[in-house]
Amino acid sequence: MPYTYKHPRPSLTVDCVVFGLDEADLKVLLIQRDIAPFRGEWALPGGFVHLDESLEAAALRELREETGVEKIFLEQLYTFGKIDRDPRERVVTVAYYALINLGDYPLKATTDARNAEWFPVVAVPPLAFDHAQILATALARLKSKVRYEPIGFELLPKKFTLSQLQKLYETILESPLDKRNFRKKILSMELLIELDEMEKDVPHRAARLYQFDEQKYQQLKAKGFNFEI
Repeated sequence: MPYTYKHPRPSLTVDCVVFGLDEADLKVLLIQRDIAPFRGEWALPGGFVHLDESLEAAALRELREETGVEKIFLEQLYTFGKIDRDPRERVVTVAYYALINLGDYPLKATTDARNAEWFPVVAVPPLAFDHAQILATALARLKSKVRYEPIGFELLPKKFTLSQLQKLYETILESPLDKRNFRKKILSMELLIELDEMEKDVPHRAARLYQFDEQKYQQLKAKGFNFEI
């Protein structure tokens, strides 16, 4: 007979903060809840952890079931355990966050989500539970980490211009960057592969395309290379 605990235990959930970038905004993926509590309100994708799955597996499953987004890398963010964060019962949630190129992931709301949609992080609707706090924590982590790790490249197409790269950092950091200094610094790291390709079908002068050299970055990182913007 399996051992059972005589003391009450909190339930465990996972929540996912998925960031994407388009030409204008840094966005976050939200679902519209189709069940109580907060039915009809917007929230982060997530749900209860099954007894036979890991936290990360639960996060990936909930993300796939509620939004159609799958096969992405999730990083654990923080654990939120405020006593009254869920009106149903005592619930502790482990939050994850991810960065993706939103154009690569079509959305499809299923299970207990009525809708799934990208919202600019500066214009999100009121969120259910304590998801506004979770989003703010993830955004603060992103702004900090993007300065010392090249995680921002996950938000870009595989081939990008230097202007797109600069726009990415300006959008995340919410601050303008000097074009000359930015390009000089990023190119001096020698982590970009200059391609023999130019932009196509653009209303302005076509710019050179680049790719991020992930293999070279990992080699340099192993030698103590310090990436800093």
